[in-house]
Amino acid sequence: MNRDRRNRLSKALDLIGEAREIVEECKDEEEECYDNLPEGLQESERGDAMSETIDALDSACTALEEAEEHIEEAVQ
Repeated sequence: MNRDRRNRLSKALDLIGEAREIVEECKDEEEECYDNLPEGLQESERGDAMSETIDALDSACTALEEAEEHIEEAVQ
């Protein structure tokens, strides 16, 4: 792989890392809000939606981590 492609992939890794951090922060904030809900609201439609959002953001974090790993493998 030439230097230009390595540099572009390095930039992509930086951007993916930033995106992962943002998604993780939002997931953590959503979890905190969910945890602060009274138990009755956690079991409501709103609580279910928040829980699904948390799961989706967690999956997104995992996918971004995997993307970082694959790109790092490609660059080596």
